[in-house]
Amino acid sequence: MNYNSLKSNISDFAMITVGLILYAIGFCVFILPHSIVIGGMAGLGTLVYFATGGLIPVAVTMYGVNLMLIAIGWKVLGKAFVARTIFGATGISVCIGLIENYFLSHPPLLADTPMSVVLGGILCGLGIGTIYIHNGTSGGSDIIAALVTKVSNVSVGRTLMVVDMTIVGLTFFLPFDGDMEARIQNTVPRILYGWITIFIYSYITDMLINTNRQAVQFVIFSHHWEKIADAVNAEAHRGVTILDGEGWYSKKEVKLLLVWCRKIEAVNIFRIIKTIDGEAFIAQSPANGVYGKGFDPMKVKIKANKQQ
Repeated sequence: MNYNSLKSNISDFAMITVGLILYAIGFCVFILPHSIVIGGMAGLGTLVYFATGGLIPVAVTMYGVNLMLIAIGWKVLGKAFVARTIFGATGISVCIGLIENYFLSHPPLLADTPMSVVLGGILCGLGIGTIYIHNGTSGGSDIIAALVTKVSNVSVGRTLMVVDMTIVGLTFFLPFDGDMEARIQNTVPRILYGWITIFIYSYITDMLINTNRQAVQFVIFSHHWEKIADAVNAEAHRGVTILDGEGWYSKKEVKLLLVWCRKIEAVNIFRIIKTIDGEAFIAQSPANGVYGKGFDPMKVKIKANKQQ
């Protein structure tokens, strides 16, 4: 493993840890104290916790189920993904295990349930998005989402939403002392709050991931096109395509530089161009999708030939 690869892995694991902490805080501090069941293994762990009267901690259920899912999907997901999943599943269980008892044994930090749910959902979404951006996972329904994204273009947030809404719906069947009418009055608001939380953190997750993956296209006109092309290759580590053109007004031949990069890299491209030629003519436009080396892989199913 070279130095750059090691540095990249260390940076990824550090940011995954930050994401795990954000998720644990959002869940334990703002959601769990209000007895709200959310999606994923945290939601499943919450169901088990309340079903057993608090006998089995949320973190214990999460870790046990995560290990089973990892065992099922390790061949499909690959060794690198499994290693990061084990790291994430262990980290999230430790983070939640350390603080869940404290916040369950004390009054909610925010007494207002709607506000607490919104804040918790935002923090959970920021946590999940941060984890995914850096090629990690906290396990659970994240593993299912990763398996789906391996073979389709269905977004991570959408996959999580379907799985998680089912888990939240199971809140209705938790042990309850009372008739059906009382059960409905007690559980339906909790289910609705759980679904609202799912929509919030799914939206935040998709927003973070899509922002990180958005691509832009540059068309650059400059007399110093060779220097700019070399600098973009060397400093931004992006490819450059050179096209021949002709200015219709000047009737002179010109060179057009085409550059595609991530949206977050656009500032660096502008900085490179300005340093070399402050009078360069630049057109920047969003690219709906850029696929291939250095960008997103194409995930399109190819229909099998019936004759074959």
